[in-house]
Amino acid sequence: MRRTVRWQALLIGLGMALVAILLTYLALTYTTVQAPTAGGTYVEGIAGVPHYINPLLSGYNEVDRDLCALVFSGLTRFNERGEVVPDLAESWEISLDGLTYIFHLRDNVYWHDGTPFTAADVVFTVRLLQDPDYPGPPDIGALWRTVKIAEVDDYTVQMTLPEPFAPFLDYTTTGILPAHLLEGVSSADLPTLEFNLSPVGTGPFFVAEVETAEGQVQSVLLERNHRYFRPGTLVDHLRFRFYPSYSAAFRAYQQGDVEGVGRVQLEDLPEARQEEDLNLYSAQLAQYSLIYLNLAEADDLPFFQEVEVRQALLYGLDRQAIVQDLLDGQAIVAHSPIVAGTWAYDPQIRRYEYDPERARALLDEAGWVLPPGGGTRSKNGRPLSFELLASTDPLHEAIAGEIARQWGELGVEATVVITAPVGVRDALERRSYQAALVDLALPGDPDPYPLWHQTEITRGQNYAGLDHRRISEIIETARIVVDRQQRIDLYRDFQQVFADEVPAIMLYHPIYTYGVSTKVKGVQIGPLMYPSDRFATVNRWYVATKRVIISQAGNP
Repeated sequence: MRRTVRWQALLIGLGMALVAILLTYLALTYTTVQAPTAGGTYVEGIAGVPHYINPLLSGYNEVDRDLCALVFSGLTRFNERGEVVPDLAESWEISLDGLTYIFHLRDNVYWHDGTPFTAADVVFTVRLLQDPDYPGPPDIGALWRTVKIAEVDDYTVQMTLPEPFAPFLDYTTTGILPAHLLEGVSSADLPTLEFNLSPVGTGPFFVAEVETAEGQVQSVLLERNHRYFRPGTLVDHLRFRFYPSYSAAFRAYQQGDVEGVGRVQLEDLPEARQEEDLNLYSAQLAQYSLIYLNLAEADDLPFFQEVEVRQALLYGLDRQAIVQDLLDGQAIVAHSPIVAGTWAYDPQIRRYEYDPERARALLDEAGWVLPPGGGTRSKNGRPLSFELLASTDPLHEAIAGEIARQWGELGVEATVVITAPVGVRDALERRSYQAALVDLALPGDPDPYPLWHQTEITRGQNYAGLDHRRISEIIETARIVVDRQQRIDLYRDFQQVFADEVPAIMLYHPIYTYGVSTKVKGVQIGPLMYPSDRFATVNRWYVATKRVIISQAGNP
């Protein structure tokens, strides 16, 4: 017997299928989710107070640098690899001889007061930097005074150098000032301007309010710049409250006065990690700590002239243990004088992993004899002993003590001498030290010339007294060639020779830890040239959300 399907049943089946398809479409199309939107305020506590929210004067104060990073823009800026990338200049060309730079400026940039940004602002700012009375960092003024600048048209600037200088683009990250507001002002007048606390820039935020009490700035309110040339900024307001220390700022967070801490100090980390509503973001800083060995005092410190001794000191140092035990993991062992992760760093560089047996063997081979009962090694009647200078900073004292202890196990006597930070600096400048524990902050460009070139031994920053012709030749060439790959190759050679020679004991790169409320989303930080670079991705942050149809999510 044949079965037949009634047409009514067929229609019902088709109808149910259509309903299912329609419901699926509606679910996918009209289901809502929370998506970022403009609005909201983020309040951060930082240590110190602002004095000059002015990019030409901010070099000496971290608070000023933080605020300038949000209020002003430079021709260029650094990305997370330390590369110079466009900012107010959308592109540039460099002549084949490396002398002429032509910058093409964006034509859609406005000052916070609505005035268009033009080449005249760039020329005006450079003229202030060139003024002999410029009160900022002397090396910056000295460099700019060698540059010829010309306004080609409203959106083109030409700069000419007297000789090739590859790190030049590093200097073009300086924020630009508004000529229409400061015309007629001299460099000597810059520190006295009311502009310094009511600035007008081109950055993603403008200063909306400065709160003072008894002549001291208590807080600064920044408001979103709706004219900013980079789209996407969503947070309406950033408020910064100022405290005598970052520990005080963290206490303010615990009391609910702020929602984030500009830097979480080592001593506050254990408590900070317990805060459920505080996200901690960590990134490597463009700094390193090292032990300088005075290589210039060959008569008094002959052992530092022996590469085997220098290598043994490095092999015999458990730097990872120092990072874990004394720095709570807030550092990365340094293997090079060029910051790891930046474009010039060579990841294949020779590494000195902790190997005390190899250290002892090197000292034995070099003729430094350990007495039968232990103690300090000696050679030809001279003991392998020296003073290790460190500052009164408690962390430095602890690190220096641990280093001396570890070297003591090799038969090397390092006597720790503690002095005020200014005493360490003076000893370095006079070259009147034997070994010294020092922190160095590096510029954006990896140029190591000031620290390691022969010409810097007497009056410059070659505090180690490194007199090595091959190293000097490499870094001389690297600062005059413009081609990036050539510089990478040269810096690879420099790092290889440095690793073989060990003219200083590289210790670690510090880690910067930033605490931000969990209500703030989209925060990301990478390797930092400066602490203010934590705001490099501020245009991705948001605190406000709205419910939107899922198909429209991503379009705040």
